[in-house]
Amino acid sequence: MAKKREEEAPKGSPAWMATFSDLMNLLLCFFVLLFSMSSIDEAKYEELVVSLSNSFSIFSGGGSAIGEGTLISNGVSQLNELDDYYNDMGKASEEEETDGDPLKDYKDQLDKDQQQRTGQLYDEISEMIGQKQITDKVSLGMDDQYQYVKISLSGAILFGSGQADFLPDARPVLSKVGDILKLYDDSLIKIEGHTDNVPISSGKFRDNMELSTARAISVWRYFVNTKKLDPKTLEASGRSEYSKIAENNTAEGRAKNRRVEIKIYTGNEG
Repeated sequence: MAKKREEEAPKGSPAWMATFSDLMNLLLCFFVLLFSMSSIDEAKYEELVVSLSNSFSIFSGGGSAIGEGTLISNGVSQLNELDDYYNDMGKASEEEETDGDPLKDYKDQLDKDQQQRTGQLYDEISEMIGQKQITDKVSLGMDDQYQYVKISLSGAILFGSGQADFLPDARPVLSKVGDILKLYDDSLIKIEGHTDNVPISSGKFRDNMELSTARAISVWRYFVNTKKLDPKTLEASGRSEYSKIAENNTAEGRAKNRRVEIKIYTGNEG
């Protein structure tokens, strides 16, 4: 009995392939139609991108190819730098803890304000000394801590040797200085008498401490009684030879040490 010949498979693509292709084409057309009908709010889209970037990403930028074409995604591309990043961030936190000390910042600001006030006072008094034409009679300075401005008068202008009574030429100078101090009558003002180290030869004062104190008190009385400065903010004291500004082994040095200093404080206390 002769064998039946096997039926040959139909040529071309299988029948289901045409149906599948038609379905894919329909789906593609459907999504193209949806896309063409949609609209994108660019502002909201940018806000979304920024929000996601801040929430999930450390570094900016997307995937990038580095070196010999190795594709590394966002963040992972910076793994070699990540350890350094966190170390630096830790150091920055420590510095912020140190630099961000509220008490230290407050103290620094107070010091800055104090320096500014004292510098301004120095400029004001310097200008008034020039206007009153006594620049050759007094000297002006301020301390390193910016606590006060100092007007210094030579003892040779104010007093005779070993005396606490004013010389005739002393009062005009003291009057002009008193006019300046009157403008700062609400500030603490200290009057200090200073001498050289030569022992007292007259019998009126036992030592240089008594002499320097008596001279400071004479200036204090003149400012209070004659120039009407407030005695509550005016102090007088003697420093003898213990706060010298020059060596006492020369006549010139001893003359510099014999002086009366008037300190106008810019803070609450001296």
